[in-house]
Amino acid sequence: MGIYENVLKLKNDIPEEVTLIAVSKTRSLDEMEEAYKAGVRDFGENKVQEFKDKVREFHQEIRWHFIGHLQSNKVKYLVDKVYLIHSMDRVSLLHEIEKQYKLKGKICNVLIEINIGREESKTGLLIEDLEELLLEVERCEKVKVMGLMTVIPKGDEESCRGYFREIKNIFDSLKVRKFNNISMDILSMGMTNDYKIALEEGSNIIRIGEGIFGKRTYKKQI
Repeated sequence: MGIYENVLKLKNDIPEEVTLIAVSKTRSLDEMEEAYKAGVRDFGENKVQEFKDKVREFHQEIRWHFIGHLQSNKVKYLVDKVYLIHSMDRVSLLHEIEKQYKLKGKICNVLIEINIGREESKTGLLIEDLEELLLEVERCEKVKVMGLMTVIPKGDEESCRGYFREIKNIFDSLKVRKFNNISMDILSMGMTNDYKIALEEGSNIIRIGEGIFGKRTYKKQI
């Protein structure tokens, strides 16, 4: 199947209230156009420079999601261009987002990324650091936390389900608490190989790359 057909199949598979993000990192504008024609309006990027280029060249009504590790010195390039930052994972980054958005008088919607598998190779907040970050968010004026995001370790269905369930439990426990600037409306978890399990465990945003665009081909460096 092609990109168009892949999107239609996914849309048929997922509940209407779930947001489908097409992970378009390294993908061409032509490939993205196929997904757009199939109805995708949410695209996810993980490199700031590529994001900046695509924002200029692609359809204006797109909701852009920044899903990769975000360096503090790159935050200024996202102001007023990104719909949702999925990867807010440390106090220093929070402070920089607050600073840059305050300069422009804008509000930034973010998700807290949690490294639920405690993998050294992955970014994301460890659970024991969550309360400190929440406290700092409450002091902000321009940053609004909308929920949680995670990338789980690869594994079998049982282990995937366990990690997703753990995140959902954290999400639910935060949802009943009263905070300033924090609500638990969005749970972003699940990718091409595990999104069906993620949906069963409560995700309402899935991030799909290969499942839409096919396997990525990397250009060899000369």
